[in-house]
Amino acid sequence: MALTSALQQSRTILRNVGQNYLKNNVRIFSVSPPVPNKKEVQVTFIKANGEKIKAKGKVGDSLLDVVVNNNIDLDGFGACEGTLTCSTCHLIFKKEDYDALPEKLTDEELDMLDLAYDLTDTSR
Repeated sequence: MALTSALQQSRTILRNVGQNYLKNNVRIFSVSPPVPNKKEVQVTFIKANGEKIKAKGKVGDSLLDVVVNNNIDLDGFGACEGTLTCSTCHLIFKKEDYDALPEKLTDEELDMLDLAYDLTDTSR
């Protein structure tokens, strides 16, 4: 019983802290550890209205980290909080970049891609 009460109190505290940060437009989460001394790459995000946003990241960063670290405002951004359980982060790669990806498509990823808009042969 005491454990349940402690968990409920922890959830309440975390929810209040999270709401406080959201009110101040500060994002406090990251899905991967910082990548020191890695090559920088440029990423172009294209919003639904066609607006292009260029940002820099480091090799090894997740794209969610690039969005967070550059404070980019994207609709649906991080809806799954980095658990890869939604299709809001639909990516379209150049063919050579797609072919160089270390992990190949899984059945779960294919299921998520079925929900994405404007699929291509190099969608992930």
